[in-house]
Amino acid sequence: MTNFIVKKVAVLGAGVMGAQIAAHCINAKVPVILFDLPAKEGPKNGIVLRAIENLKKLNPAPLGNKDDAALIEVANYEDNLDLLAGCDLIIEAIAERMDWKHDLYKKVAPHIAPNAIFASNTSGLSITALSEGFDSELKARYCGVHFFNPPRYMHLVELIPTVATRPEIIDQLEGFLTTTLGKGVVRAKDTPNFIANRVGVFGMLATIYQAQQFGLSVDVVDDLTGKKLGRASSGTFRTADVVGLDTMGHVIKTMQDNLTDDPFFAVYQTPEVLAKLVAAGALGQKAGAGFYKKVGKDIQRLDFATAQYVTGGAKADEVVARMLKEKDPVKKMKTLRESTNVQAQFLWAIFRDAFHYIAVHSASIADNARDIDFAMRWGFGWNVGPFETWQAAGWQEVAGWVKADIDAGKALCNAPLPAWVFDGRTGVHTPEGSWSAASSTYVPRSTLAVYDRQAFRATVFGTGVATGATAGTTFFEDESVRIWHEGTVAQPDDVLILSLKTKMHVLGPGVIDGMEKAVAEAEKNFKGLVIWSSDAAEGGAFSAGADLQAMLPLFMSGGVKAIEPAIVRLQQAHQGLKYANVPVVAAVSGLALGGGCELMMHAAKRVASIESYIGLVEVGVGLIPAGGGLKEAAVRAAKDAKGTDLLQFLKNYFTNAATAAVSKSALEAQKMGYLSADDVIVFNAYELLHVAKVEARAMFDAGYRAPMKSPVPVAGRYGMATITAQLVNMRDGGFISAHDYKLGAMIAEIVSGGEIENGAIVNEQWLLDLERKAFMELLNHPKTQERIMGMMQTGKPVRN
Repeated sequence: MTNFIVKKVAVLGAGVMGAQIAAHCINAKVPVILFDLPAKEGPKNGIVLRAIENLKKLNPAPLGNKDDAALIEVANYEDNLDLLAGCDLIIEAIAERMDWKHDLYKKVAPHIAPNAIFASNTSGLSITALSEGFDSELKARYCGVHFFNPPRYMHLVELIPTVATRPEIIDQLEGFLTTTLGKGVVRAKDTPNFIANRVGVFGMLATIYQAQQFGLSVDVVDDLTGKKLGRASSGTFRTADVVGLDTMGHVIKTMQDNLTDDPFFAVYQTPEVLAKLVAAGALGQKAGAGFYKKVGKDIQRLDFATAQYVTGGAKADEVVARMLKEKDPVKKMKTLRESTNVQAQFLWAIFRDAFHYIAVHSASIADNARDIDFAMRWGFGWNVGPFETWQAAGWQEVAGWVKADIDAGKALCNAPLPAWVFDGRTGVHTPEGSWSAASSTYVPRSTLAVYDRQAFRATVFGTGVATGATAGTTFFEDESVRIWHEGTVAQPDDVLILSLKTKMHVLGPGVIDGMEKAVAEAEKNFKGLVIWSSDAAEGGAFSAGADLQAMLPLFMSGGVKAIEPAIVRLQQAHQGLKYANVPVVAAVSGLALGGGCELMMHAAKRVASIESYIGLVEVGVGLIPAGGGLKEAAVRAAKDAKGTDLLQFLKNYFTNAATAAVSKSALEAQKMGYLSADDVIVFNAYELLHVAKVEARAMFDAGYRAPMKSPVPVAGRYGMATITAQLVNMRDGGFISAHDYKLGAMIAEIVSGGEIENGAIVNEQWLLDLERKAFMELLNHPKTQERIMGMMQTGKPVRN
């Protein structure tokens, strides 16, 4: 085994992308130096310092913890090029001008360490052309590494070698990007705009063209091409506004300048409407106007006919919305193609154009069809890639329809579909691999060692690979949970897994039963228990909390009192996790709210994806946490205080629960106290299960013992009075409602241990009883009932 460790990164260029790439390196605890030009006025590193300050204001936040902005080292090209010698990876991220990049390369090349990797974050310029002028040794260590904006959140990174790039350089970089920075790597060929922007921007241009052909407005098109199509909610025109119409123009120009022989070249002409907007300075979101314009609280849309902004908000026709809800992809595509509805015809047209384009260009832009599908899923937010969509809809029938449209002159160009499309195949993805049009073979998945860390890799339709929902050996399964392991009956694995199956993984009676069963089985036959759900890497929640809907039948049949036994069971199930005789590890990703946060807090250890959004949010429905979350707050504060003033440590936990604060990252959750300093943060959610199992196994092998049930010192009346005094001021100042005050006072009472002396000693059950008593009282309160009904009806919190 040979380790490739990136000890330090340099990022050249403190623009929007460069600064955010640097920020994400800091998130991952990779030291980074951010370079830019020396400022003409003020501090010499002023450009970089301003960029770092701006990182704290950006939304979504590039930094997992804003305080970490101070860890970015600042530098300029005039005084600090010697610092490059200490960097293992140098990423250039300046403006998309070949001449500017070459000028910078001449300056930095002499200072690059002999074994360092040099890479450009260009979004589409030729990597080979960029490397001209390098000596052969540096050429061998140079490649493209294209992050997508915003780099913390977008999973895709395209890796683009040249013919001179040493293969091991690309392998090393793929490993670093995958595990350390948490990315999904796709290797692209050195063609204009690589894969995702080539296919994605073509798709946007085709959509703009077809929208005008079919007379559809921008808001209707965005409704049709957003979530209803399983793509980014911003659709097409809103996405262009967010990206920046000038940026989109640059990407289009790269295609115009370099793809003159492309049969689709006519499509690459800058749409007249786009050119006019850019000329007028309406560059999209950053300029306040583009295809959309915010006027007061209203969002207006551009009217193609008049070039004026008019009232927006129009939606897809109901009949088309119903077509898009069809579960059978074969039936859905056939219905869209055969419909006389203009919106359905538009959708068929953009599907046809995409299928036509990827079939014609697959051989030249990508090694295989899988890379195109992943590029679009990870770089453009599509749930399903274009080749997957075609294959699922019935390959040969759809191919026939596309050919018929090409022959009839309805397609965007008359280039025929390649012969391989009609060779009797049922698609491009098979269990053996994905079709490579360039080599006429099926290419299997990468076998790099880094992928051994992914128990269940991202899959494409048609491969028949077992997923986390079906793999392994099941011990118990019902509609709420699956309890299983990755081994066989004959050779079981040594770590048991509890996967939640409820919607948003909410905690109802079935999940509580599952927890009890899983702990009992793990204690009997396994080294540990991991709580992980099969959609963890695909944006699924860890758990969105208690199942309010499940409580309704109890409430209707026996009133509030009938719910109390369910609360007792939840508390005891969480205590069962905490005091289990084998380690319980929570593999957290996505939302961990309310009861989900409490579930996680009771594990022996947490392994959390960087994108974990954690908090006790019960006050939003007029309740207080009653699954042991406030009990754990009191226990943790006492542990943190180590005999000093308890109240100082309690305030943070109280404030988080009373304000329903939710972390914006796992790093922030550590700062809030929901994750501890020794919990593990994972950057690639596909590695979550692997790391959680490693942790559980290591704890067991190190001689794990369940924690002792220790007494808990509390702040008592003193803590209650001090915290409540602040709440009185907030209530009297009109900052919180009377009901918010009541909730806050109840939380203060519980975390302080109730009406007892400061420093008094209680046990955990005492605190759990306080939680339950307050929860039951609130269930009877009309204001709480209003909040619960409001949330169940609208999905939004009611302020009363």
